[in-house]
Amino acid sequence: MAGRSAGRGAQLLYFRAMKSLPIRLVVLLGVLSVVGIIAVQVYWVRRAFDNEERQLDQTLYIALKNVATRLAAYSRVALPNQSPVSQLSSNYYVVNVNSEIDANLLDYYLRQEFGRLNLRLDYEYAIYDCGTDHMVYGNYVSATTAPAPTAVPTRLPKYSQYTYYFGLHLPQRAPYFMSRLNGWVLTSGLLLVVVVFFGYALFVILRQKRLSEVQRDFINAMSHEFKTPITTIAISAEVLTAPDIASQPQRLLNYASIIREENRRLSQQVDKVLQMAKSERSEFRLHREPVDLATLLADVIRQFDISGKHPEGRIELLVNGAAPIASQCKTDNGQLPTDTQQHTSNTLVWADPVHLANVLFNLLDNAVKYAAGPPVVRVALATEGPRLRLTLADEGIGIAPAHQQRVFDKFFRVPAANDLRPAQGFGLGLYYVRNVVLAHGWRILLRSQPGQGSTFTLLFPPVPAHAATARA
Repeated sequence: MAGRSAGRGAQLLYFRAMKSLPIRLVVLLGVLSVVGIIAVQVYWVRRAFDNEERQLDQTLYIALKNVATRLAAYSRVALPNQSPVSQLSSNYYVVNVNSEIDANLLDYYLRQEFGRLNLRLDYEYAIYDCGTDHMVYGNYVSATTAPAPTAVPTRLPKYSQYTYYFGLHLPQRAPYFMSRLNGWVLTSGLLLVVVVFFGYALFVILRQKRLSEVQRDFINAMSHEFKTPITTIAISAEVLTAPDIASQPQRLLNYASIIREENRRLSQQVDKVLQMAKSERSEFRLHREPVDLATLLADVIRQFDISGKHPEGRIELLVNGAAPIASQCKTDNGQLPTDTQQHTSNTLVWADPVHLANVLFNLLDNAVKYAAGPPVVRVALATEGPRLRLTLADEGIGIAPAHQQRVFDKFFRVPAANDLRPAQGFGLGLYYVRNVVLAHGWRILLRSQPGQGSTFTLLFPPVPAHAATARA
């Protein structure tokens, strides 16, 4: 039987993998396409940048060589045989002219050549003074009509291989390139928008696929949970319609009890779905009032009737660190001890009593559902300063750390450790618990280890002063 179940599980995983293959293929091809487009865009932007840089360097070389030629002609000296222009860095040039330089004439020639070649970028220049062995600052020329900056001029470095030369510095070289690459920047921005949209589309597709799978699992689980009691009720109804059933009162009573129990089970399942739907509606409203949590716990434990779910099951209740108030959910006469029914002023919470009771029912049901043996649930209520701490600990199968962050998600059910114990429920109980806790502003914590049970902790803030006064 175990081998057959394992085979069915492996077959189911295989079919799911085959169904998800087209989606994975689309995602893979889409990612490869986006990476390819980005790589091509980066390549062409880099080429455009290199071309602009090369063109600027060539234009600057022509402008500075023309300035050197005109200065040499004015001074009636010959230029050196090698190129008079040397580029010491990406934005600094030195020009050898073989004669003393007139600063005003240099400024005039530079402006003329930059204007003639349409070089619209700021520059500053300095002239080397061999007498003082310093670079003498000349001027800062702005490409716009705005006044030149008043900042401290750049100290241009000297060049030891020339005697008569001037240096030219381009402080706005990088912004100049960006202005020349506006078209490429625009297309890159559009590409970025497309990539973001594509990534969001993939995210939506994968999320919808996951939600579709989760909803399909929910429908399958709901069908399974409903089919069993419906089938049992149908069989019992057939038995009750037998002609000779009236002569067998004990048998009649047994089947009537079965119908009542299965009807209760169906009602609980429907209530869970309705609770989830109600907690998600936009008109979901809380009707808060001061609630004595100790008294409410006693009522919930009595109504939960764990002995009816499992003959050996029990719920142990501890309030404010006192001795256990109830070692079992009921005493011999079927009632909770009178201590649990006494009002306790320091166990008040500001809550919607209906939703709080549903939260407690769901947590108890969760503890019983995943019990490893006869269910034992230990409930402890204690005051911690102005707030209350409620813990529900079970001795069940526990939850692996990998699943603890998702147990409060909608439709999520902890995967079974083996095929012999399938996942139970709809995955709605703890989701509803989280919604109610968040709506009230409380906190819920989970501590669990596989095989060592789970402990849920609820932390309640102090009751508002106006509520406590109204209660008094």
